[in-house]
Amino acid sequence: MVISTRDSPSSSPVRITVGSSGGLRNMGLTSPIRRASITNSPLSGTRRSGGSAGGGGGGGRYLSMSKDGGGDEYVAYTVHIPPTPDHQFMANSQESLEYGNVQGNPSENRIKDTVFTGGFNSETRAHAKRMKSVEEVRVLKSKLLCQMNGCDEKLLDKSSKTQCECGFRICAECYLDCCSNGSGFCPGCKEPFRENYDESDNEDEFQPMMSEEKDTVNPLRKNRGGIRLENNFSLVRSFKAPNQEFDHTRWLFETNGTYGFGNAVWPREGCLRGGEYEAPPSFNNRMNRPLTRKVGISAAILSPYRLLIVLRLAALGLFLTWRILHPNMDAIWLWLMSVICEVWFAFSWLMDQLPKLCPVTRSTDLTVLKERFEPTVNNPKGLSDLPGIDIFVSTADAEKEPPLVTANTILSILAVDYPVDKVACYLSDDGGSLVTFEALAEAASFARTWVPFCRKHDIEPRNPEAYFSQKGDPLKNKRKVDFVRERRKVKREYDEYKVRINALPESIRRRSDACNAREEILAKKKQMENAGSVTDSVKVPKATWMSDGNTWHGTWFSGEEDHMRGDHAGIIQLMLVPPGPECTYKTEEDPEDLIDTRNVDTRLPMLVYVSREKRPGFDHNKKAGAMNALVRASAIMSNGSFILNLDCDHYIYNSLALKEGMCFMLDRGGDKICYVQFPQRFEGIDPSDRYANHNTVFFDVSMRALDGLQGPMYVGTGCIFRRIALYGFSPPRATEHHGWFGGKKIKFSLKRLRKNKTEEDTEMIMPIVDDQNTEDDELKQALIPERFGDSTYLIDSIAVAEFGGRLIHELRGKFSHGRPSGSLAVQREPIDRAAIEEAIKVVTCFYEDKTEWGKRVGWIYGSITEDVVTGYRMHNRGWRSVYCVTKRDAFRGTAPINLTDRLIQVLRWATGSVEIFFSRNNALFASRRMKFLQRIAYFNVGMYPFTSIFLLAYCVLPALSLFSGKFIVQSLNVTFLILLLAITVTLSMLALLEIRWSKITLHDWWRNEQFWLIGGTSAHPVAVIQGLLKVIAGVEINFTLTSKPAAADDGEDEFAELHEFRFTMLMIPPVTIILLNVAAIAVGVFRTIYSPFPEWSKLLGGVFFSFWVLSHMYPFAKGLMGKNGKISTIVYLWSMLICIVVSLIFLYIHPPDGSRGQSFLMRSQFP
Repeated sequence: MVISTRDSPSSSPVRITVGSSGGLRNMGLTSPIRRASITNSPLSGTRRSGGSAGGGGGGGRYLSMSKDGGGDEYVAYTVHIPPTPDHQFMANSQESLEYGNVQGNPSENRIKDTVFTGGFNSETRAHAKRMKSVEEVRVLKSKLLCQMNGCDEKLLDKSSKTQCECGFRICAECYLDCCSNGSGFCPGCKEPFRENYDESDNEDEFQPMMSEEKDTVNPLRKNRGGIRLENNFSLVRSFKAPNQEFDHTRWLFETNGTYGFGNAVWPREGCLRGGEYEAPPSFNNRMNRPLTRKVGISAAILSPYRLLIVLRLAALGLFLTWRILHPNMDAIWLWLMSVICEVWFAFSWLMDQLPKLCPVTRSTDLTVLKERFEPTVNNPKGLSDLPGIDIFVSTADAEKEPPLVTANTILSILAVDYPVDKVACYLSDDGGSLVTFEALAEAASFARTWVPFCRKHDIEPRNPEAYFSQKGDPLKNKRKVDFVRERRKVKREYDEYKVRINALPESIRRRSDACNAREEILAKKKQMENAGSVTDSVKVPKATWMSDGNTWHGTWFSGEEDHMRGDHAGIIQLMLVPPGPECTYKTEEDPEDLIDTRNVDTRLPMLVYVSREKRPGFDHNKKAGAMNALVRASAIMSNGSFILNLDCDHYIYNSLALKEGMCFMLDRGGDKICYVQFPQRFEGIDPSDRYANHNTVFFDVSMRALDGLQGPMYVGTGCIFRRIALYGFSPPRATEHHGWFGGKKIKFSLKRLRKNKTEEDTEMIMPIVDDQNTEDDELKQALIPERFGDSTYLIDSIAVAEFGGRLIHELRGKFSHGRPSGSLAVQREPIDRAAIEEAIKVVTCFYEDKTEWGKRVGWIYGSITEDVVTGYRMHNRGWRSVYCVTKRDAFRGTAPINLTDRLIQVLRWATGSVEIFFSRNNALFASRRMKFLQRIAYFNVGMYPFTSIFLLAYCVLPALSLFSGKFIVQSLNVTFLILLLAITVTLSMLALLEIRWSKITLHDWWRNEQFWLIGGTSAHPVAVIQGLLKVIAGVEINFTLTSKPAAADDGEDEFAELHEFRFTMLMIPPVTIILLNVAAIAVGVFRTIYSPFPEWSKLLGGVFFSFWVLSHMYPFAKGLMGKNGKISTIVYLWSMLICIVVSLIFLYIHPPDGSRGQSFLMRSQFP
């Protein structure tokens, strides 16, 4: 755990606490591989001086570290490795024995736990065990001799131009032998010799950096040297040693590897590992087969659908024309209000309907992905050529977001079906809660049992709560005889795990109270020893205590200074260290294991706890700021080329979801994709879906339609990003749309910076380093620190992330960079102490000052709905996105089924849309790289809340019509009725066709229509007011976190929250509309019945529209009545108040005697 302290005196030792996952199976905190630093760190001379046990609280283990030096430079470090709350460490002797048995020779120096300090106004420091020295590199042959085995002849004359461009040195006789045996291939790069090769030859402008020869990994046998590193694009310079040359021989040794696949060496006969030769895996089989397929909607559905859109548009035009030309002179105000509302509704419908003209569906082929990137031929160690993925999980409040929900989401991530060494999981705890921290430690401990169980028996879903709550047959498709027995054991272990996590808040409070009482007694005793008065009060801070007897460095329950939500230190804890690249199997059954894990890979992905530093006076930018902190920290620690972000309540429901998303990223044309968005699916929603929580019309209709344009919007969770797209880089190729409706397309390659632009608009072009354009390279390097900050680690990691996200050579596009097949089938660079020192630096609260984080780089700031703005910026730069709908839901989460929480959630979304409308992120200012229909879709996102103004007026119009006895038209003639019928019929037919091609249900469509009116009359008007206040008066908008429902216990009502009623001011407008329309119907019926000249046509028109409003309001009215149909008292009070006000207004406008000159009170006669 990395603790960033605010002020740390240089004269005092630095004390850090390092947490663990505890228990007999807590070996996850011990690195299974050597972690060596290749930097010249000033702390590389540290040595282990000894260890001591003890400590109050929960026990644990202490290590003493020191650095030899004279004078004031001596610094002592004390490291305490605590257990988890309910799992204690074993004795030191037993631990050392088991460590020796599991890890090998215990005398070997391995980095197990890293200690770091740093933060606001303090120096970042680190201390770790020293790696044992590196062996001397063998003396290489003379550069004038042939590199062939057993040959010491002089090289060919360079003037002969027959040497291979890879730099492999070969003599004349060996060259003739290679050509005479019929192959004609270079022994080094395995490519044919080029007879007329000349290094001075220049190709066209684009070819030098785009050629396959530039990016091909050049081979070299183990005992040979002299390779030209500039021709090996996969040998990127280490971003942990930016100021020195890359020592590849040392790198191979320190990573416990030999000349492996994808490194500098590809031996012709095989790779020497463990004294035996192995043939390299073949990563280039069946390159021509596509990974994905785009399937258009059937023309039998899509053609009528488009035709109906045109017909309804024509019908709307005729209807509005007739309405404008035939005003109702008897009620001109009623006619004018209705016409204005109808014109706006027609415009809003058109903005919503146009982006739905080109819906598509997509499918993936995981078999091709496995054959191409995870071959089984000659690959016994299971090496994978897939790129790395960093998974971000965000949480901010342990009370509103239950720790058990978050921990189970982490478990589903750790068990995902993706190469273990390519996955890293980061939990962002923006609240700095000890409850979340210890819950994550419990999850890391339980993962030792849960993850192998999932892999062994192909468990789906891999969230334990969701799996054990399934009502189907658990034995379905399970063939192993020990499944029932092991499932029962794991279920029992999970029940205990649930009890421990649910009891964490109370246990931490009791522990803290006991420790605070002890500290108070010690303080009073010390006061008495200092001859103080017993009656004097002693102030002891009410701290929150960890299980090891030390205070928590994040947020305390008491909220003391430096320990509250907006003021606490930054914390980084490496819960599970990065695994090795090779699968780890047990050959014998371990009696201490809960299940039999023989022939099961027991490795776990890397798991990191991060709580960024927060201080008063800094704008932390809510979730967007937390995500950007994770982007920077992960770039230094794991640097996955792709990033998946999830909310804490959205778990991985389909373990193959990551591979399905990567199919789009790695297929032909995937280098232009910035993110892959998955639909959101929800659990725990009432069967009737009263408040349209599933939101299927948006996710299955609108998002599918956008996929046929430039791609779906980013919706905040369940999205795989390309890291360099998040960094603000432009795509390798882009298209500009000119002319009317973007009909003229101009395609171009983004290779060089546009110098005619201002510095603010200068594009970020890939790659960062271009050997063919030194001038552009200098300009890029000068701009990068201003955008990303002063972290050299972060800046140097960008090139590595860009290379990992490239397509392989056979699939790359024109003018794009590629990578050779198999170049990623290597072990990632290990995490050293210098890297995590830098990680704590980049999560400090002041790092983003004077940078472009939140402006162009990372998640964009300035809006509550940062997700939509972030996706918009990427599309505006020319990127495209893809919508991935899997057969089995990729992710599942929870949604608020309570009416109050649902309205607050909709209010937050609508407020963010209003912010977008009044900002430069409005689609009206989009660039020409965004398609016309895509621009309309983004414009509609910012515009839809304003429809609520007209919707409120239109819902009141039927009531006003019935009260006044007038109607919106002079009379119900045939033309009006025919046009109204045409509009209604075409709308219904469009809905049926949408249901047909999107495969949603009519019930889902109707629920969406109902809640559109409920939200439009409650939350959306308030959002418009809040947005206007922010723009005009600068009033900031408060962010309200949506509560996440916890899992219901056995015997509890799963939908009990649905019937809870909590009154909010957002309910006043819908209640008013319901009461007005009910009262208006009664008034209209009585007036018509008792009128000497009844006007039934006007009554029927008013009643019809009132019933239309009330039918949409039915779910809202049902929510007001609660579970037993009892209406809350507050609703009665508001109803009476509204009825009285409306009655007085009506009597004032239409008095009983018809006179208008006097007020109603003056005309009334009292006895």
